[in-house]
Amino acid sequence: MIASGNALPPPAYGVVCDIDVQGHPPIKKKARRTPLRFLGKLYELLKGLPTARLVSFSDSPWASPIVIVLKKNGIDIRLCIDYKRVNAITAIMEYAMPLVDDLLTEMEAYLWFCSLDAASGLWAVMMTRRARKISAFVFALGHFEWLRMPFGLKNVPMIYQRMIDNALWGFVQPKGGWANFSEKMRIAETADAEDRAGVTEASVSLNETPRTKFEAD
Repeated sequence: MIASGNALPPPAYGVVCDIDVQGHPPIKKKARRTPLRFLGKLYELLKGLPTARLVSFSDSPWASPIVIVLKKNGIDIRLCIDYKRVNAITAIMEYAMPLVDDLLTEMEAYLWFCSLDAASGLWAVMMTRRARKISAFVFALGHFEWLRMPFGLKNVPMIYQRMIDNALWGFVQPKGGWANFSEKMRIAETADAEDRAGVTEASVSLNETPRTKFEAD
């Protein structure tokens, strides 16, 4: 969060977060009770968000409750928003997410790997006007709505993945080019099919009733 030293990233070009609830009327849930021992920490966590233009005070007819989760150290808290009701009525975004099997097959050709942590990466995405209203959340200290994309909404993974894919377009390709990649994928799929066939045959043989030595061939 901003209070922990992460700077607010500049808005991503050409990317927004929208929420299509397919004409559903607003859902306004009541604020859940916040344990008194967490109230001060919750205030410290949230007081910098309006100044940083991450959230704003809201008059939205929508409101989702918050959930406080303890971090691993058992002291600090993490703010989560219960968007279950909103997600249930949100139209899903159609975007092809990477398949784990494809990624694992491609990794066989490499010896060195690195991981990049995009600090506050979701906050690079602006919210549309209606998404701001629908993302509104309520708790003991007020009613707010998001100006940047929060975690927990249904289509956030697809929106963020598309942004990363577009940003890295032309820079990331399999070792040896796409021709070798397609051949490796074909070989991997063939091997996987053969393995599955072998497992099926083994299962069939195990299910057969064993013959005794007195049975004739």
